[in-house]
Amino acid sequence: MLTLPIKKKWFDMIKSGEKKEEYREIKPYYDSRFLKSINDERPHTNMILLRNGYSKNNPTIICECIIYKGYGKEKWGAEPGKLYYVLKILSVEEVK
Repeated sequence: MLTLPIKKKWFDMIKSGEKKEEYREIKPYYDSRFLKSINDERPHTNMILLRNGYSKNNPTIICECIIYKGYGKEKWGAEPGKLYYVLKILSVEEVK
C-alpha cells in the first residue's frame, strides 16, 4: 500500500469528509506510483495510506481512491489551470 505524507490541514479535512480529493504534482516520482492505476482500460480503486507528516507515529488514515489526471479545486489546495494526479476519495478509515 502506498503511503503519502500530507499536511495537517488537508489531513483533517479528508478525515472529516469535507475534502473529497487529494492532489499530487505530475512528476516522475508519482508517475511510477500512479501510472498503472490510470492506464488500465477501466478505473479501479486503490488503497492509499495518508499520514499527517513523516513519522510512523503520526495520525494515519487509509483512503479508498480512484486516481486520474485532472484539474483540482483551489479550495482544496490546487493551483488554477494546473494538471494533477487527482486522488478521488471514496471512503476513509482511521488507522490511528
